[in-house]
Amino acid sequence: MVVDARSEISTQLLSEEGFVVTVTDDTGEDKEEAYRQREFEKRFFSDATNQVFCKAFLENALRDPVSGEIGKSIVFAVSQNHAAKLAQVFNEMAHRMFPGKYQSDFAVQVTSSIPDAQQFTINFANNNLLGSGNFIPAYKTSKARVCVTVGMMTTGYDCTDILNLGLFRPIFSPTDFIQIKGRGTRNHHFPDQLFDDAVRDEVTHPDKTAFKLFDFFANCEYFEEEFNYDEVLKLPAPRRKGGKGDGGDEGPTVPGGLYEYLGDDLIETMKEQAVGEEGMKIDRMFFEKFEETVREDPEIVAAVEAGQWDRVIAYVNREVFDKPEEYYTLDKLRKAAAVDRRVTLREILEKVFGLIPRFKMKDELLEEEFNKFVADHTPDEPAAIPAIKHFFKAYITSGRLRDIIDQRHYTDLATNPAFSTRDFKAVPPKYRTLVPEYIKDYVSLNQFAA
Repeated sequence: MVVDARSEISTQLLSEEGFVVTVTDDTGEDKEEAYRQREFEKRFFSDATNQVFCKAFLENALRDPVSGEIGKSIVFAVSQNHAAKLAQVFNEMAHRMFPGKYQSDFAVQVTSSIPDAQQFTINFANNNLLGSGNFIPAYKTSKARVCVTVGMMTTGYDCTDILNLGLFRPIFSPTDFIQIKGRGTRNHHFPDQLFDDAVRDEVTHPDKTAFKLFDFFANCEYFEEEFNYDEVLKLPAPRRKGGKGDGGDEGPTVPGGLYEYLGDDLIETMKEQAVGEEGMKIDRMFFEKFEETVREDPEIVAAVEAGQWDRVIAYVNREVFDKPEEYYTLDKLRKAAAVDRRVTLREILEKVFGLIPRFKMKDELLEEEFNKFVADHTPDEPAAIPAIKHFFKAYITSGRLRDIIDQRHYTDLATNPAFSTRDFKAVPPKYRTLVPEYIKDYVSLNQFAA
């Protein structure tokens, strides 16, 4: 879910004209200057804008389905100074929103200037950053709810229970954008960290089905409508270090080229939009560029034509993946494929070379597997087929159900939302054993993982 939120200030920064101000130069003459989104926090500073961004984020963030507190979040800032400011604002607001729950430990700056920042990222994933949550004692979740970073948590960081991402900065690199939004795509079963069965039974939405991407600088719109995917991009120049001037008491000044806006700001527009199965344009273009790369490689083409799939897969892993030019990875290609299951590298390559017309969705594969099963094990009572099919699909897709059945903890079915005691009783006794045995012998479960 993309939340496109723009304040009065950021709307002007995003416009063609920019945010136009009148300043007095060194000679005492008034002149107009325009600031655009690239200059936010670098040459244009607005405390009011930071405040309104944080407020909109907290008021609309997804909540943890177990405890009801703000879901674990990562916010991406312009700079380390910006990250420090945002963390301070978040903590002040959290103190007012949740009295007595936080003591400046709701939000944490996680940047290279912070000692032990790398350990912070590990602790956040392990649900013990600054201690455990204090909303439900039996629920092991991180007390710190928001990590404010610049780039440390962009690439290769895996924290499955992230529910909110905040883009508090403009982004112009498609690779950075793909990496950042990828932080929210992991699946998670929240009750796994809950050690109170009474509370567990009351969790109505135990699984992560979505995350929110708060976009305050129209980054999604930029990569959907404006970015030129055919342009050969040059590497950006190294960033120069700089800081905010002291300012003065006489109103807006331009110390060291930095304009400080001292007025108010308000959210002007906020739109929520679900991302469909086709994914974003940036994902589709990323996949198409990968297609071009492998189709133009003569060694890959020759190996595919010879049907030497082990050779193809080994070569792609060695020579194509994890290279600095595009940084292709299997995980990123899976996301770009926009399929509700874990496609294999072989499937991806088969699609690239036209050997399969499209990727099959999860339920299509489940239907195929069940049809194979029924062909070999036709029930004596056709009326029982729907119940057997439900059991067959649920056993494949639910790790919790597999544990219950394999360990014969059948009483746990009473609280299992995917497959209940009533569902199990509807399955003929013979098939209660036959289905799990068949799946273990003949079905690869990995392909059904999301």
